[in-house]
Amino acid sequence: MTRVRLSVAERREELLRAAVEQIEARGVAAVRIADVASALGVSNALVLYHFASKEQLVAAAFRHAAEADLAHLRKLLGRRTSALRRLRSAVRWYAPTGQAKGWRLWIEGWAAALREPALREVTQDLDRQWKAALAEVIAQGVAAGEFPCPDPRATALRLTAFLDGLAVQLTSYPGAMPRAWAQQWAEEALARELGLDSPSLTPPLGNPA
Repeated sequence: MTRVRLSVAERREELLRAAVEQIEARGVAAVRIADVASALGVSNALVLYHFASKEQLVAAAFRHAAEADLAHLRKLLGRRTSALRRLRSAVRWYAPTGQAKGWRLWIEGWAAALREPALREVTQDLDRQWKAALAEVIAQGVAAGEFPCPDPRATALRLTAFLDGLAVQLTSYPGAMPRAWAQQWAEEALARELGLDSPSLTPPLGNPA
């Protein structure tokens, strides 16, 4: 069967999707250029034409995996509603019980980034973008008088660190805690960081915050 000829951009997209799937299945340390090539029925040389090394391929795959989630986060945070509602939607989606990126993939990435400078640079950049997007909306809520948070940047850092920690527990130790606890704690953490009482977050998202 003759393969359809793809543009350079289309081929890179195909390789990155396959790399993400292989990393999720095998882990960063075990995945090989040959695994990605085999998954697509192409040669190792073709993969290396687009990505000069496994390290470059892995770093690009992680950026690819996160960009769609970053776009969705910005969509949630850009809605025309109160800052509190936008933040609550974002936290529910980003939390390990929500629909954001595969946490197993990211835990793999954090571990590998300790030894791979290219991957560390990518994960740090993506982390800064997540925190900056949250901090911006927190600052908007403060300016609008919705909550009294004194330091939006530090709040975004603490909140994401807390959610990342929950993700490690739920992903690495299945059954270590009920998922309902994680959902409740995420809500409580948001209220605490914004200087609100937890009941301030109890109305469902369909109601005005």
